[in-house]
Amino acid sequence: MAHYNRLSEVVYDEKLTCRCFRVKILRIYPFNSYITGSGPHWVYVLADEDGTKMEMTIYDVYGDRYRGLEKQEGKWVEIFRVEVDHAYSGFNGAKSPFKLTSVSDTQVHIIDPLNNRLYFDFKSIHEIPHISNMDRNYPIDIMGVLFNTEAHFDNPERPKMVFYIRDNMFNPLLPEVEEFMQSLLRSDPYVQRHGAIGPL
Repeated sequence: MAHYNRLSEVVYDEKLTCRCFRVKILRIYPFNSYITGSGPHWVYVLADEDGTKMEMTIYDVYGDRYRGLEKQEGKWVEIFRVEVDHAYSGFNGAKSPFKLTSVSDTQVHIIDPLNNRLYFDFKSIHEIPHISNMDRNYPIDIMGVLFNTEAHFDNPERPKMVFYIRDNMFNPLLPEVEEFMQSLLRSDPYVQRHGAIGPL
């Protein structure tokens, strides 16, 4: 029987690639390298049973081996034989000093869910990076007061929606916030134990 590592136990060791993880795929987003012009590559934001999060990158050179996996957001998987690298500086969806990288013999298999946690990680508006005109995608959980939206159809191939949010403070006096917090308490065992305000 395989020994499964926890994401919180990960350390950088270039000689060690035989790691096994059981994790939930929280978010999947593509990116293109602005340095090499290659891509799309895929970034997976993963979480283990303890709630530790880490990103995994699958580069396009291995893309055919994982065809269809990019549609499995929300599923639990086993990952065998991955490399551990230092995470890039700047914003990332997992706040981990390390990231996983697929290699030629990495294996990923969908498994039965280990729990039904939602793994929310609400960000402060001030933590969201200024992206300027770079075509970047970041997975962010945020709660705030939505006060305006704009639809942009300038480029028919890439329509976009802009959301204006005032802040992300939990205000328990708002009925919408109370209703959302109660829905978390009903659906997520982790929130039942630790509360809805805190490191979800």
